[in-house]
Amino acid sequence: MRTTTARTNPRSRAAGKRKWPLLAYWDLYLMALPALLFLLIFKYVPMYGVIIAFKDYNLIQGVMNSPWVGLQHFRELFMFDEFPQVVRNTLIISMIKLIFGFPAPIVLALLLNELILPRFKRIVQTVTYVPHFISWVVVGGIVIDLLSPNTGIVNKVIQALGFQPVFFMSDERWFRWILVFSDIWKEAGWGAIVYLAALLGINDELFQAATVDGAGRLRQIWHVSLPGIRSTIVILLLLRIGHVFDAGFEQVLVMYNPTVYQVADIIDTYVFRVGLGQMQFGLTTAAGLFKSAIGCVLLVAANWLARKMGEDGIF
Repeated sequence: MRTTTARTNPRSRAAGKRKWPLLAYWDLYLMALPALLFLLIFKYVPMYGVIIAFKDYNLIQGVMNSPWVGLQHFRELFMFDEFPQVVRNTLIISMIKLIFGFPAPIVLALLLNELILPRFKRIVQTVTYVPHFISWVVVGGIVIDLLSPNTGIVNKVIQALGFQPVFFMSDERWFRWILVFSDIWKEAGWGAIVYLAALLGINDELFQAATVDGAGRLRQIWHVSLPGIRSTIVILLLLRIGHVFDAGFEQVLVMYNPTVYQVADIIDTYVFRVGLGQMQFGLTTAAGLFKSAIGCVLLVAANWLARKMGEDGIF
C-alpha cells in the first residue's frame, strides 16, 4: 500500500514570509527607526509652518488663528527693490562655489588615492577633513584675523613687498572669492571621503591592464579612476544643483558686513535680517518657500537630464 506525504507548496511558504515583512526583518527596521524619527520630527513636522507664507502671522494669535492673506506676501516680496539683488547675489555665490568648489574634493581624492605611503596618506587625509568639524564662527574669526589690514599676516606680507594693505573683508571685489576659497578649505577634505570610498571600489585589474597597455598615472586617472566614480559624481552634482539657492547662510552671516551688502547679501541672510529685525515672518517665510520651490524644480530637471544622458539619477 503506497502512502502519500503532505507537501507544502514553496509558493505558499514564500507568500507567508512576504506577508509580514515587518516581523521578518524587525531588526533592520529597528536600526532605521532613529533616522526615520529624525526625518519625521525635524523635516516633515515643521512643514506645516509654510502656511505662514499665506497668512498675516501674529505671535499672539498663533499660526492657525492668524488671518489668511493669500499671495500678498509673494507680491510684496517680488516688488522689493532689494529682492532681485539678493537673488542675484545668491546665484552668483552659489555658482562660483559650484564651479570651483565641487571639483575640489574630486581632485583631492584623486591625489590622495595616488599616495603610496599609507601613513602619510592617513596624515594628509586627517589634516584635510578636520576643518569640517570647526564651526563657521571660528573659521570666520580666523579668516578675519588673517586678512586684517593692520595685524593680518597676509597684509604683513603685502606690506613687506612694498604694497599698500588691502581691506579684503570690506572690498566688494574680494569678498565673494574669500567666501569661495574659505568654503573649499573647510569642506574639500570632508567631501573627498565619499570619492575615496568610490575609488576603493574600482577593480585593481583595470589599473593593471592600463599599466600593461602603457598608460601612465595621468592616463589611468582619466580612463580608469574618473569613469569608475562617474556615477558618484553625477549623484552628488544633482544634490548640489538642488541646493543652488543655499549659498552658505552661516558663512556669510559671520563674515559679511554692511560695506559688502551689495555683493554678499543672499536670500538666507536677507530673510534673517528682515524676519528678526522687522518681525515680518510671513514675508520671510514666502522668501524661504520661493527658494525651496526653485531648488526642487532644478533638482527634478537635473535628474531628468542626467537620465537622458544615460546616467543613474536620484529617482
